Amino acid sequence: MSYACQEIWLKLLVLMTISLFPPVSSNTDLHDFTDIEDVRLSTPQQVDPNGYIAYCPCMGRFGNQADQFLGALAFAERVNRTLILPPWVEYIPYKAGSLQIPFSTYFDPNAVLKYHRVVTMEEFMNNMAPLIWPKHERISFCYAERKIGKGCDAKEGNPFGPFWDSFEIDFVKSEIFGPDLHYLSHANSKVSWAKYKGNDWPVLAFVGPPSVFPVEEENTHLQEYLVWNNKIESQALEIISNLPKGRFVGIHLRNGIDWVRACEHIDESRGLFSSPQCTGYRNEHGRLTPEVCLPSTHTIIHQVIQRVKLINATSVYVASDHNHLYHELSFALGKYGTTVHRSSHDSPHVDLAVLGKSNLFIGNCVSSFSAFVKRERDVKGLTSNFWAFPEPVKNLEDHNEL
Repeated sequence: MSYACQEIWLKLLVLMTISLFPPVSSNTDLHDFTDIEDVRLSTPQQVDPNGYIAYCPCMGRFGNQADQFLGALAFAERVNRTLILPPWVEYIPYKAGSLQIPFSTYFDPNAVLKYHRVVTMEEFMNNMAPLIWPKHERISFCYAERKIGKGCDAKEGNPFGPFWDSFEIDFVKSEIFGPDLHYLSHANSKVSWAKYKGNDWPVLAFVGPPSVFPVEEENTHLQEYLVWNNKIESQALEIISNLPKGRFVGIHLRNGIDWVRACEHIDESRGLFSSPQCTGYRNEHGRLTPEVCLPSTHTIIHQVIQRVKLINATSVYVASDHNHLYHELSFALGKYGTTVHRSSHDSPHVDLAVLGKSNLFIGNCVSSFSAFVKRERDVKGLTSNFWAFPEPVKNLEDHNEL
């Protein structure tokens, strides 16, 4: 994907995915995170002579950021630099700015270490940056100028400015690495990233993720190393323990107003957002239709009933950004003795963890939220389905010829 196309995607995703998760409450107390934000990696951290990769996860909400994290992790391994684990960017409703939530608030950094060298942003800025990345040598990296004559302009706009400001990072100049270099795993770059020697360029600080959205197919397996921390894991297990005894179907419904508008513009010959997870990266598995993007209530109920009967499920767990269809599903499933449940608290991350553990999952092919669950289940060998995909084969009436 060209840089120009990525810029278009960036603008579109910021607009279209604004309600991927319920917004962070304006009453959120950042002290809620202090018990885990200082988590240290189990492996003692020493300065990496090969250097570090830093970036702002500045495209979309959590689902998109998780996609691009996998690509950034693959890139760091490929260029043999330590990846600085960035905080997750979350937004405050009806207010300017954003919140930077430490990586370890949701995930275990030590699990990522099983794949490649990493350090949390907090630890790096507190313990290493003063030694190897002095303020007068901080340079931002970008493929091309964001504004003519202004270089990378790394801190222009939200969440770019608030992200770097939260760590008191200012850049003294820009380094344009395109078009000779690219971070795609299959890109045929004219030169190698090795031109940036670790001793001369200790930190390659990218304006945005050094990766693409959706995640490249060859990097989806890295989901294995994105493991929930003990807090999220225990909350998910508690929810599951309170479900009726037996198997349960987990479903994700993406139906907020922003999603409705996005699905109105589907081009059936091309992909949208995370659609490659079902249609394939070359559309080899089928086509994307409006019904796949925004399934009707009839489609949802019909498919849920089918899957409930298939595995003899006693309950259905619903995660949604807007309408959980609680009453509709409860009415339809009542005669099967199957109950419908949703989380009692607004935690999309716990929802993700629960869906990842369901006996069978039905998600939205286009949604990066569903894609997160699908990847987690893939690496565990668990079954996942999508709404209205593949397209059902219509039954043809038998005609007796006289």
